[in-house]
Amino acid sequence: MQQLEALTRDARALALGELALTPYEAEVGRQLQICNACRYCEGFCAVFPAMTRRLAFGQADIHYLANLCHNCGACLHACQYAPPHEFAVSVPQAMAQVRGQTYADYAWPPALGALYKRNGLTVALALAAGLALFLVLALVMNGTLIHAPLAGNFYAIFPHNLLVAMFAPIFLFAALALGLGVRRFWREVSPGDAPGAAVAEAAGNALRLKYLDGGHGEGCNDADDAFTLWRRRFHHATFYGFMLCFAATCVATVYHYVFRWSASYGLTSLPVLLGTVGGIGLLVGPAGLLWLHLHRHPQQGDAAQKPMDRGFIGLLFFTSLTGLALLAGRDTAAMALLLALHLGVVMALFATLPYGKFAHGIYRCAALLKWAIEKRQPNRLQLGSD
Repeated sequence: MQQLEALTRDARALALGELALTPYEAEVGRQLQICNACRYCEGFCAVFPAMTRRLAFGQADIHYLANLCHNCGACLHACQYAPPHEFAVSVPQAMAQVRGQTYADYAWPPALGALYKRNGLTVALALAAGLALFLVLALVMNGTLIHAPLAGNFYAIFPHNLLVAMFAPIFLFAALALGLGVRRFWREVSPGDAPGAAVAEAAGNALRLKYLDGGHGEGCNDADDAFTLWRRRFHHATFYGFMLCFAATCVATVYHYVFRWSASYGLTSLPVLLGTVGGIGLLVGPAGLLWLHLHRHPQQGDAAQKPMDRGFIGLLFFTSLTGLALLAGRDTAAMALLLALHLGVVMALFATLPYGKFAHGIYRCAALLKWAIEKRQPNRLQLGSD
């Protein structure tokens, strides 16, 4: 009863214009009211059954549903009210515009939220190039840029403690900033405690990218209304490639601190195998995503976010490319140069993580968890079924 009363109050406040929504949020609310009346797309993804639990859409609801949307594009091509219809319903585009806004709104520290609007391809690659150039100049000044082959001993170029001092603050700050940002998001949209079954379901949906199947298992719509699974596959290659590379770093850390085994490690060692397979995935995935990004239908995303999207894709791609090049050339006289290039790109990637497209995965997982909790609660409106 309390939930119904709250929804009624929100509906009245919206009608009176008392809830201060941004233009993007108001547009999502307008389109969802139309979708709630039509409900043709109810079975496409989690957004639509979650939508039917609401009579009105406040700011927290809009933020939640926008991040629950996976931008598969299926609803755009199925909608009878899509442009050029006068209702101009384009849910993927409207949701994408709000998602970009939420990344900035929940950013920590708040003053850095504006970086989302400037973290484009040029900025990201310029930062990577600048950091790599700084490391190269340091090697030149130290006289170690050109050297005899060192059998892959990276620490002869950059000592282990120096690498830790360089990367630990960046990594810890990125983790802190992302953690505090999603904590603010969760406090706004959270429906209550998370039972274990809901956590397991949300984790499974995130790891399988369930809602990139268009609601029917055939995949997303990209350039047109044809279905394809390539976007899902490239996302999987990117995500699991990144996680395998991260696992390689973690295993190497255990080797160094627990077993006292210093790098370099053999080509058949676990860190190298994990890094190689992950690096290939992180090369193929971003390349494929960039190709799809260049060919996507213009109403299946926010044009203003393209620089941010491509900047993140570019950093992932060059992280893998320089890492694989370093592996191939670690026993040559070019190892120091390759190492400086790789470290520069990796530092730029982690420095921009809290203020780039990486955040979308974190907020989407939180939205999936909210949906997994919410669907286990009674639907007091009885406007739709799960």
